[in-house]
Amino acid sequence: MLKLEARAEPSTFWRYGSPLLALLITTLIGVLLFWALDKDPLRGLQMFFWLPVQNARAWGELLVKATPLLIIALGLAVAFRANVWNIGAEGQYIMGAIFASGVALTADNTSSGWMVVPVLLAGVLGGLLWAAVTAVLRDRFNANEILVSLMLVYVAVQVLMFMVNGPWKDPRGYNFPQTATFALATQVPKLIPGTRVNIGVLLALLEVVLVWVFFERMRAGFAQQVSGQAPAAARYAGFSSRKALWAALLISGGTAGLAGGLEVAGPLGQLTNNVPAGYGFAAIIVAFVGRLHPVGMVFSAILMSMFYIGGEMAQSRMGLTKSLTGVFQGLLLFSLLACDTLLNYRLRFQRSP
Repeated sequence: MLKLEARAEPSTFWRYGSPLLALLITTLIGVLLFWALDKDPLRGLQMFFWLPVQNARAWGELLVKATPLLIIALGLAVAFRANVWNIGAEGQYIMGAIFASGVALTADNTSSGWMVVPVLLAGVLGGLLWAAVTAVLRDRFNANEILVSLMLVYVAVQVLMFMVNGPWKDPRGYNFPQTATFALATQVPKLIPGTRVNIGVLLALLEVVLVWVFFERMRAGFAQQVSGQAPAAARYAGFSSRKALWAALLISGGTAGLAGGLEVAGPLGQLTNNVPAGYGFAAIIVAFVGRLHPVGMVFSAILMSMFYIGGEMAQSRMGLTKSLTGVFQGLLLFSLLACDTLLNYRLRFQRSP
């Protein structure tokens, strides 16, 4: 019989091997799922793991999906390492999109090309302010940041629906819940001509470097991690737990808002009711699959964007529901949680008495 035996110290091998094993388990369960739905498993796996990377154009779309996931996940990693559980990045992403749209709608054809800068800064401000609501309630009233940030997601959705169906609704939009298309000056510059890839990719890679420097080379980053891992030691060292809380929520909220601004000023080009794409929730999985490490999250963001594109292709080419994307994301997360048991325990074979 199998028995779990505690390790003397966490396994270095399974720290990096656990995500790979979780991906393998997710793939095997996916095969069984396609078989149960009476679909060709090989064709189904092709939709998720081959077609999204088969050529340069496919890679372009992959980067479009991966950019907001990576930007949000990097901000969440700062919060999670400080043991601050910001689960409402989706709401901060939506508010960032709303604030960025408010600035973009003031531009016209005579506006300077630098107009995109205040648009993105407004997105950062929107996400930051929305996260600040959670920070105030957690700091002053000791409210649970998980519940507060999560509930604020639904408030943000209602604000979005009010704006696109009310004051910002395009009168020439055939009654669709959307704003007018933004002026050319507010649109994020394209990085690769002929694709939808924009400079958001460069901003995401820059954020990877900044987060790595913050954690590995800055005293503030060290204080942030100590506050999460050993609060008593942090207090003894003179690190402020309040500063860690505010920094975690404001950084994660600001990055989520930036992702929202990039989305409406980039691929979408306007504010619509389709802005809530689940990036804020999927980024939580990206952060943990990437082990809260900036480089690891680059690869997990690409993997998660493959699930997004694979779900869309499975819907259009195999007649499956688009919710299959969420199924694969959930399978990956739960498989990772199960495989992480091997970090602190090893399997032993034991003879039954």
